[in-house]
Amino acid sequence: ADYIHYAADLLASSNTQNIPTGKKIKVLDIGVGANCVYPIIGHQEYGWQFVGSDIDDIAIKSAKNIIGINPNLTKSVEIRLQPSKADIFKNIIRKEEKFDLTICNPPFHASAEEANAGSQRKNRNLGNKNYANPVLNFGGKNTELWTKGGEVAFVGKMIEESKLFKNQCLWFTSLVSKSENLGGIYAMLERAEVAEVRTSEMSTGNKITRIVAWTFLDASQQRDWVTGWS
Repeated sequence: ADYIHYAADLLASSNTQNIPTGKKIKVLDIGVGANCVYPIIGHQEYGWQFVGSDIDDIAIKSAKNIIGINPNLTKSVEIRLQPSKADIFKNIIRKEEKFDLTICNPPFHASAEEANAGSQRKNRNLGNKNYANPVLNFGGKNTELWTKGGEVAFVGKMIEESKLFKNQCLWFTSLVSKSENLGGIYAMLERAEVAEVRTSEMSTGNKITRIVAWTFLDASQQRDWVTGWS
């Protein structure tokens, strides 16, 4: 939920510090997941429109079911299947489509083994004796927890693809769970020649994560963009 509130503040920063609300605001959630959490919160809190994408058929089916039984979401949230594991924005953002914001909670482990090791470590820290064969934490499915190359590779791919849609999105954002990954991510953003980068820290319990945001639009282009909100 915090991610959505930080994202709202980010949009406000382009809009004379006013959080934009209502269905004029369109947000893309990459890896929406089976529970469709961010679109539900974003629509409830701010009335935004959402597109949620996922590569997992079961997650797509589940998210669609949730929307189907919530009449207030049916016109506000659309779920799209990403047919290619190699792509993030491609196949999802349509030709003339514009988004004010993209959000993503990327897979942060580099392999299933690393994901399991993380779970075992957490169980040990919590004093849980049955950690030999853990059930992965966070209620995440495989595609949510790990990807080849881990978080840096995934966010790097996102940065690379964001260049193709630089005039179709105001702010691209991603959660970054490991602080040691920030250096590599900033280097990739510099190579992509983005106009602006912002980083916010977010703490839940004893876990600190970061939101990295970037845009290809300079201050005057951002001002032009937000005139469409009024």
